[in-house]
Amino acid sequence: MGGAAEGRDRFAKYHAARNAPTILNQAWGDKHYFWDGRAPTLEEQAKGPIEADVEMNLPLGEAARRLNGIPEYRKWFDIAFPGSGVTGENIVRAIATFERTVVSSFSPFDTWIEGDEKAISDSAKRGFAVFNGKGNCASCRSGWNFTDNKLHDIGLDTTDIGRGKLAPANPKARHSFKTPSLRDITQRAPYMHNGSIADIESVMIHYAAGGIERPSLSER
Repeated sequence: MGGAAEGRDRFAKYHAARNAPTILNQAWGDKHYFWDGRAPTLEEQAKGPIEADVEMNLPLGEAARRLNGIPEYRKWFDIAFPGSGVTGENIVRAIATFERTVVSSFSPFDTWIEGDEKAISDSAKRGFAVFNGKGNCASCRSGWNFTDNKLHDIGLDTTDIGRGKLAPANPKARHSFKTPSLRDITQRAPYMHNGSIADIESVMIHYAAGGIERPSLSER
């Protein structure tokens, strides 16, 4: 088991140049958290921002000590975690449990899927046909949450090799990042792992152009 310093080093080097990923619907994630999928659980993910030196730069033990000094925190941790109270592990358990409650809104699309033909426009319906057909968007944006929860190189102009840093023996892992959900997408600009695209129209232009050709580029 590594100590706090090892944990900070393991997470810090990945954060600074990346856009904050959404936590929407992470209760339905599948062991690939962060853009590069390096955290196997939400609890492990929660440690990253706390301990990373480019973010909070706070060892979990020190975080627990500080929270123990605040009576209201100590009271509620004792209620939530009887017998153990404020500990580093309970801090990340509490954060991860909260994150699992952050879910996307019920959208006009959902109303349409349930049978109300007037819920979305004819233009949106045509767009959904392209999404599932010629556009091939659904190959990665599948299911009710519009994500395959996998990692792909989508051809962005970036020096960040993403998953490739964690899986150097896999050439397809270079520049690959997790597919985020499309749910509530209009509320989450700027887009991509590095926040390099300002609006949805520009995202569509990127995908239509096909991205940078390289060995790791997704076949999709």
